[in-house]
Amino acid sequence: MTTENPGIPRPEESPAQSLSFPRQHARTQRFTLGAPRAFTAAPDGSRVAFLRSSSSTDRANRLWVLDVADGTERVAADPGALLGGAAEQLSAEERARRERSREGGAGIVGYATDAAVRLAAFALSGRLFTADLCADSTRELPAPGPVIDPRPAPDGRHVAYVARGALRVTGADGSGDRALAEPEQGQEATVTYGLAEFIAAEEMARSRGFWWSPESDRLLVARVDDAPVRRWWIADPAHPDRAPEQIAYPAAGTPNADVRLFVLGLDGSRTEVIWDRARFPYLARVHWSSDGAPLLLVQSRDQSSQLYLAVDPDGGATRMVHAEEDPVWLELFSGAPCWSPSGKLVRIVDEGGARVLAWGERPLTGPQLHVRAVLDVTEEDVLISASAGSAAGDPETGEIHVYRVNELGVERVSQEPGVHSAVRAGGLTVLVSATLDRPGARVQVLREGKQVATVASHAQRPGLTPRVTLTEGGTRNIPCAVLLPTDYQETDGPLPVLLDPYGGPHGQRVQRAHNIFLTSQWFADQGFAVLVADGRGTPGHSPGWEKSVKNDLTLALADQVDALHALADRFPFDLERVAIRGWSFGGYLAGMAALRRPDVFHAAVVGAPVTDLRLYDTHYQERYLGDPGRTPETYRHSSLIWDDGIVDAAEPHRPMLVVHGLADDNVVVAHSLRLSSALLAAGRPHEVLPLSGVTHMTPQEQVAENLLLLQVDFLKRSLGLPRP
Repeated sequence: MTTENPGIPRPEESPAQSLSFPRQHARTQRFTLGAPRAFTAAPDGSRVAFLRSSSSTDRANRLWVLDVADGTERVAADPGALLGGAAEQLSAEERARRERSREGGAGIVGYATDAAVRLAAFALSGRLFTADLCADSTRELPAPGPVIDPRPAPDGRHVAYVARGALRVTGADGSGDRALAEPEQGQEATVTYGLAEFIAAEEMARSRGFWWSPESDRLLVARVDDAPVRRWWIADPAHPDRAPEQIAYPAAGTPNADVRLFVLGLDGSRTEVIWDRARFPYLARVHWSSDGAPLLLVQSRDQSSQLYLAVDPDGGATRMVHAEEDPVWLELFSGAPCWSPSGKLVRIVDEGGARVLAWGERPLTGPQLHVRAVLDVTEEDVLISASAGSAAGDPETGEIHVYRVNELGVERVSQEPGVHSAVRAGGLTVLVSATLDRPGARVQVLREGKQVATVASHAQRPGLTPRVTLTEGGTRNIPCAVLLPTDYQETDGPLPVLLDPYGGPHGQRVQRAHNIFLTSQWFADQGFAVLVADGRGTPGHSPGWEKSVKNDLTLALADQVDALHALADRFPFDLERVAIRGWSFGGYLAGMAALRRPDVFHAAVVGAPVTDLRLYDTHYQERYLGDPGRTPETYRHSSLIWDDGIVDAAEPHRPMLVVHGLADDNVVVAHSLRLSSALLAAGRPHEVLPLSGVTHMTPQEQVAENLLLLQVDFLKRSLGLPRP
């Protein structure tokens, strides 16, 4: 199926052209500033809390409340007022949390509420604040700082938070602050209570380390000891007077942090939760609601087996509810597992070649849907997000929809073609929808399927509109997007081609949404035909599609080549001038393209690449390639470099621009430095662009803007194209 968006904006959508796209893109943080996010609906259906900054260039998020009855919005907490105009101060722990979540904003970047969504708690500049969402009052609670991840009890009477590695609790009125658990003497440098360890936050999408009981009298608290984890050092060469920063990094095949779980009572009681941590060391999910006992999902290190465990909070014993095994790996999902109000286990499982929703032991969906997340569970239905499955009549390329599912069938909640997500409570559904034909996302508040309110966005309208065709390429029907210059005519002839993929696990680039293609369109307007392809290993297609890269990540490159060649007879591709650019996995893919397929690719921008796969973290890398101590050849085959130099490089040499942030603690700069050394040893000319003070993100305005401009200059120079 092929769908085209002609890229012709309506007159009212045309923004002022005072800034170039690279500057707009950088200043607005990819047009995300000013967009509402982090929605929470009250169980009485009267209000919705959310975060939003005041404008498209303001990084500081405020906490807002939408009153559903009249559709009015009001500020519940303003960071500027609370700090009195002072600059925000972030602890090293808070900076690390934001890096793990790729949070580039400022101000109130996260909050939690009580069960009634009356009281919200948040940290600001390391201080503890609460906001009454009904009375529009905000107060600072005295607390030792820096405060991290405060969360009210369900009854709103207490707030728990982490400070200096201790899990602390204070009264919502600011009285009775105390530590429920502190790092043991002599272990202050390695032990924390209530925080997620590195790989949980980076790879498992578990950013939390404590959970309140529904009765508000005790908490489940993770104790993390990263003493076994090897230490790496990240230096800032631009400031040789500063000591390197030490980090605990669990590289593939090396020890992980030791993670235990305790039930801590407000009365001072402490009970350890017992399970076979030697066999199932990964604490992947924790769920505690009034619908059942505390529920854990624990995984084996190789991620081929996992247990669903019910916890006895009084004695700490666990009971197996369900067990799963998969010879390839077991994927983790947002919102699952959990209990239904009747006590049924709700989970997402790969079964019969499909990814389905299971209610107890019964699947509620089939191969027509590819289930992606559980959004809400009631006794009447389960709200999920899903894309078209392998048995769907229409592949709906790039679409993600919201569905209501129960034993009677499936009902689609989102209607227009696009990418949709939702939260639901109190009879309200907050539906967030992105489509190809409008910028950003539209937020509707629905009751019984009818719109009762909307949430405004202050995000800037981009200065361009993608001219994109969504299609499929090759015998494997690879999801693809092709973008041509806005003013391209068929008589203009073939264009140099730029592949612009992520192309790997957990990164879907081909989506039926406007903003995801803005940068690709800007590159197209520089004179390229841009191809974005989601090959094997990328999400949203089928379990087999994702898991086909087990033990061989080079298949991701093969699919980029197949998509390029399959679409060359339908689009104006000049196959004598083909380049590729990418960041992170996309950078790895770009480097492999230039080194192993120089017959296809003539230049590559290699951004923050993983080059020696042994240097990336345990949970991610071992899922795909196993233990490097046991399968070194598997790692070598999929790596760009090895102990003996470049792996499987072909002739001729192709120009490469290697870009890396020197402060990156996720894909450390050693990857690019070792790649450069190997290229130099092999006599392969290349360019290296080190970004001082930059992490795996590039939120700095001047860095983000000039990085785009420098890439275009390099690509045109390398392909022999005219330059301004």
